[in-house]
Amino acid sequence: MDTSVTDHLLTTTRAVRRRLDLERPVPPELILDCLRLAIQAPSGSNAQGWRWLIVTDPDKKAALARIYDEAGGDYLRSNAGASGTQGRVHSSAAYLVEVLHRVPAMVIPCIEGRVEGASNGRAASFYGSILPAVWSFQLALRSRGLGSAWTSLHLMKEQEAADLLGIPGDVTQVALLPVAYTIGDDFKPAERRPIDEITYWETWGERR
Repeated sequence: MDTSVTDHLLTTTRAVRRRLDLERPVPPELILDCLRLAIQAPSGSNAQGWRWLIVTDPDKKAALARIYDEAGGDYLRSNAGASGTQGRVHSSAAYLVEVLHRVPAMVIPCIEGRVEGASNGRAASFYGSILPAVWSFQLALRSRGLGSAWTSLHLMKEQEAADLLGIPGDVTQVALLPVAYTIGDDFKPAERRPIDEITYWETWGERR
């Protein structure tokens, strides 16, 4: 295995918002190819309870974009002028609110079941059975020249989205991923804190 290739993929898969190509169609089969790779990810007890809803219909995309905006658009826009990294993040996120209805496809990862009121262990197992597959999907997109961004604002109005899309009440939505080709491919590793500052050994707070 060429680790330089996998390392590049892992360190340059970014949350893409401003550089989503809103004009170039995404072939449905390409999304399915990425999902075929994604479902090789592990799931608790090998239950494979993940479900994927792909939305390309213009009217449904517009309705989802409205739900997304109503759930948090004003908050993002009000913070878009802040300085520093957080300001840039909010500005990028506010831009996505304005163009979300134009992305070629939206993918909503779901998992069978609900965990309201569950223990932390149960919730961790539940979400741990879908999140690895979602990240694998995003990596697969990146490797094929497409971008995405993990968004969750619409979950503030999850039921409205469920009603719009016919999602059953015993199914949990976990995210909404805009999917498009990217404009350019020069993504770079992001700034992160040194690993030694955020890693402990044997006991919380103990560094090697």
